[in-house]
Amino acid sequence: MDRLSGGNVTAVVRVGDTVRRAPGPWTDTVQALLHHVRARGLDAVPEPRGRDAEGREVVAFLSGDVHGYPLPAWIWDDAVLVAAASLLRRLHDATVDFARPGASWRLPAREPREVVCHNDFAPHNLVFRGRELCGVIDFDTAAPGPRAWDLANTAHRLVPLTAPGNPDTPATPDGERARRLALLCGAYGTGVVPADVLALAPERLDALRAFTEDHAAATGAPELGRHAGWYAADAEYVRRRGPALARPWL
Repeated sequence: MDRLSGGNVTAVVRVGDTVRRAPGPWTDTVQALLHHVRARGLDAVPEPRGRDAEGREVVAFLSGDVHGYPLPAWIWDDAVLVAAASLLRRLHDATVDFARPGASWRLPAREPREVVCHNDFAPHNLVFRGRELCGVIDFDTAAPGPRAWDLANTAHRLVPLTAPGNPDTPATPDGERARRLALLCGAYGTGVVPADVLALAPERLDALRAFTEDHAAATGAPELGRHAGWYAADAEYVRRRGPALARPWL
């Protein structure tokens, strides 16, 4: 049994060809969601395998590499941004008709409930083989919401929509951020435009900050407190610069 890196919210371990973690009230809903998505032909998500004898959630291990921070330089290639947008679109489309009576979600649902959002579709949950994006993991915080809500989270990490000084992302001129945000939205499609993402990004970051602060208080993990501070600064940056970033060329 091997403890996997990451898992800042819930510790995960690998046992053979499976990944296991402590369950929550949302576990059965997430397992049903994964079944639903895979039944619609999207095998880029883990295969759900129920629970083990200890009651832990079990999913199949997706082979490949999940990169931690600092990220490799090639993560910032346009090709990765386009591939991420395309995979997120496919994931969202596969969840449109997901319905489970009595569904339980770890995070609150957001209106309009267009899709089931992953809510952490970011490099630290993306699986690569070489430089090819082949999967996404960690659906623990999935919940219904608008497409642009999930795109805002992805844009935060991959455009990036981060304040100067955030150590997880490279220094990026605003003009380049605007170009990459337009590229992300264009690759995703379905009429989502940069202004839609920027309108939700500060609220999305505020929610992420609050969630992180709560978890930091519950666990006493000082590094999570630092992350919460970065998210607060990132939200303020987007509030100030959002109108400019909505334009594809500055």
